[in-house]
Amino acid sequence: MEMSSRDIRLPLNEAVAILQNLNEFVVSLDRLGSRQAFGTVDEYTVGKFVADWDVARRLAHARHVIGIALDAQLSEEEIAEIDSLCEQGKFFGMGSTGDNHADQRT
Repeated sequence: MEMSSRDIRLPLNEAVAILQNLNEFVVSLDRLGSRQAFGTVDEYTVGKFVADWDVARRLAHARHVIGIALDAQLSEEEIAEIDSLCEQGKFFGMGSTGDNHADQRT
């Protein structure tokens, strides 16, 4: 499937909500990363941010919205190909050595 030239439509309100959430996460994680590099924040604080800001649920909602748009506009074969690509991602805690740090992107 040629994906580079395909357009998928999303409701504007959903696209804006996803963009706002992603912006909050990127800016906040960047700030946390900078503070962690300078030793002024620890891993507990990052975990607290993820929990307190409901990051997992909000990202899952974004994935759901995009999934609904894809399901409505693509064939079953195309959806299966996308699902296969998604399963090839890197997931924390699934390193081949059993070491969670092995999952870090380089």
